[in-house]
Amino acid sequence: MASSTSFYCSALILSVVLLVANPSMATTRKLSALVEQDPLLLKYHKGELLKGNLIVNLIWYGKFTPTQRSILIDFVQSLSPSRTLISPSVSSWWKTTEKYKTGSSKIVLGKQIIDEKYRFGKSLKNVHIVYLASQLKMQNSINVVFTAKDVTVEGFCMSKCGSHGSASIGKTKDSKKFAYIWVGNPETQCAGQCAWPFHQPIYGPQSPPLVSPNADVGVDGMVINLATVLAGTVTNPFKNGFFQGPATAPLEAVSACTGIFGKGAYPGYAGDVLTDKVTGASFNARGINGRKYLLPAMWDPKTSTCLTLV
Repeated sequence: MASSTSFYCSALILSVVLLVANPSMATTRKLSALVEQDPLLLKYHKGELLKGNLIVNLIWYGKFTPTQRSILIDFVQSLSPSRTLISPSVSSWWKTTEKYKTGSSKIVLGKQIIDEKYRFGKSLKNVHIVYLASQLKMQNSINVVFTAKDVTVEGFCMSKCGSHGSASIGKTKDSKKFAYIWVGNPETQCAGQCAWPFHQPIYGPQSPPLVSPNADVGVDGMVINLATVLAGTVTNPFKNGFFQGPATAPLEAVSACTGIFGKGAYPGYAGDVLTDKVTGASFNARGINGRKYLLPAMWDPKTSTCLTLV
């Protein structure tokens, strides 16, 4: 089983540290939100994109509460344009992916596996993620592995908050590839890196953290990271779709717009977003079952800008 992976780290604070340590890295993906760059252009590399009806299967590794699972499940189901939601909505955010060539990427919730027995322990390697992702039907599907807050994953918090990749079953060059995603819960491991702006950053600009819309800093951070890698999966599933920079560390549909959630965003400030009058929570998208989410900007190939919902 061969695999390839793209990583995403949501933390602006990591970028600050890297820039100080190595100014020559100023054009890399991790520093995209902190330095002035040339006009952003995600080039199409003529590869396959994921279009049509896509089944998203969920693999829960470790212990999640029913409420935590429902937050993420509702987000996935809110991506469907068949859901009538009050604007700004999760489905309107996802609609931007239709501008990447032609055709929609319609998300349908598929099967779920709940593994609370930690079959591989609580410290996972990337090979474990690929194995877990390969358990369910893979044709026209994206398999998502969620790891609980007490599970460490190779590279988690140090270089990534989530990742997407592809793997093939079999050893021939004609073996069919499938796409997979991993996102970890950063609540107790690195909320200041992978749950920003809902947690005070460890380094960098110290703006007050926002109130998370679902009263769960770790899982609301997971929503941001899932949104980022899911958009990257459908627009650059096999490292030859839409991206800027090297294929091994690409700027993709949402990772190109890291740290931007509303108009007026700048390093350490998420931008002007909406506020729930009752809870004081920050959000910019509405989902099913009355859910509210904070979603990152997505690069718009029609205007070559980072498009925000508000």
